[in-house]
Amino acid sequence: MSEQTDRQPPTSRWLSALLVLGLCLVFFIQVKDILTPFIVGALIAYLGDPLVDRLESRGLSRTGSVTLVFALLISLLTVIVAVVAPILIQQLSELAAAIPDAYRWLSEEAVPWLQLRLNLSPVSLPNIDWQTSLSEHWQSVGQMTGGVVQRVTTSSLALIATLLNLALIPVVAFYLMRDWDIMMAGLLRLVPRAWAGTVADSVSEAHGVLEAFLRGQLVVMAAQALMYSFGLWLVGLNYAVVLGLLAGVAALIPYAGAVIGVGSAMIVAYFQFGVDPMALGLVAMVFAIGQLVESFILTPVLVGDRIGLHPVAVIFALMAGGQLAGFTGVLIGLPVAAVLLVFGRRIVNAYLTTDVYNAD
Repeated sequence: MSEQTDRQPPTSRWLSALLVLGLCLVFFIQVKDILTPFIVGALIAYLGDPLVDRLESRGLSRTGSVTLVFALLISLLTVIVAVVAPILIQQLSELAAAIPDAYRWLSEEAVPWLQLRLNLSPVSLPNIDWQTSLSEHWQSVGQMTGGVVQRVTTSSLALIATLLNLALIPVVAFYLMRDWDIMMAGLLRLVPRAWAGTVADSVSEAHGVLEAFLRGQLVVMAAQALMYSFGLWLVGLNYAVVLGLLAGVAALIPYAGAVIGVGSAMIVAYFQFGVDPMALGLVAMVFAIGQLVESFILTPVLVGDRIGLHPVAVIFALMAGGQLAGFTGVLIGLPVAAVLLVFGRRIVNAYLTTDVYNAD
């Protein structure tokens, strides 16, 4: 039996692996509604495991290391929320108050200018009474909130389920982080010996891809959000934190962060400073410097070329994940795509060694 397994073609092995992955995908789709706290907890555990290993190597117990890492994460999150949340809320409120003026400019100046320059048919935007609209909006929100409160009051099970999902995240993260190395070793022991070497290499390569994305790309996004927010604040641009965070989050899709960030910042700069070449140039300079730092320092050091996902593949992975599993799918879309990339490369390499490909 062992000799037959050893003689099994590499392509057959990978087809078997794909079958297993397909079954796992079907299972995932069936239970996707309850997976979010487990996936978030697993991501936290994966991100924190290297730091836990480092603390453990210095003599601290595994449980003590995990507890210390959790304390650091909670402290960092508390500081970020305490510092950023008030500024963000204030700027979002100011931005909402500026929407009527922006809409008026779009209707009275921007659209007519485009029609004149591009020889387009006349188009008029609908007149909107923003005070009435916002008032109705708030009434709808109040009615919706009242309905939610009523439903939650009459359905304590829904409230309990929501609270349990939130409470599960730190619990799952703690225990997964504590037992991460044991679980990984246990899973590898279950792999058939004939496949052990191939699976170990694949896992190592997939780990490199996931590490580059989760610990690299996310840090790059956070750094870009910080750089853009600080740079736009130095320039004196309104809503600097909102625009910086928007550009940082959009950087998940290659080049989208710069395009969305520059576009939105230029619009805000136009409303704030008018056609001021100096102000517009400073805003553009902030994003130019940010892109240079990201391209030549952050991405090469933190990410490198290990992800290898084409920008179109990134967009598809996010959309496909959202379509299949909502927020949970978006959360894991890119990591799954990165792992599938590893298996895809190995399947192609195995195919290139077969007689079918090399036959004359």
